[in-house]
Amino acid sequence: MTDEIDQNFPRKTVQESEAETTIVMLPSDANPLGNVFGGMILKYVDLLAGLVAKRHAGHANIVTASIDSMTFLKPVYIGNALILKARINYVRRSSMEVEVKIEAEDLNKSQKVHTGTAYVTLVALDEKGKPTEVPKLMLNGEEEEKRFKEGQERMESRLRSRKK
Repeated sequence: MTDEIDQNFPRKTVQESEAETTIVMLPSDANPLGNVFGGMILKYVDLLAGLVAKRHAGHANIVTASIDSMTFLKPVYIGNALILKARINYVRRSSMEVEVKIEAEDLNKSQKVHTGTAYVTLVALDEKGKPTEVPKLMLNGEEEEKRFKEGQERMESRLRSRKK
């Protein structure tokens, strides 16, 4: 590619936008038996996915278009550390797929368990609320290429299901 084309189609790496956060779950986050509300976990998933997408898009307003079905594999309890790790997998013109891995850490036992994974689709909007182009994704290595291809397949599946 020439420098002129690179300027017209900027690229960013996965690492430039990835994010991680840890939050201690409190009684206000849970039901009377101590199980953290799924909606509370989804709130943090959405917030972190939005941060990743904003880092990637830069200039644009970011909105959530969808969260793929979320299965809670293990419970999260009051006093656990909720650990979220998010990375961008796939980019179209204005939409991005962000993968968020969710873990719960029992701080008393220093044990972590994988509690779920969410795939969040976010869209970049311009100042008029219209979809706007975001940088392409610069892939480094087979793992990122594999994640990109899988993200593309999920995105195409989502688009097909919307047309039904």
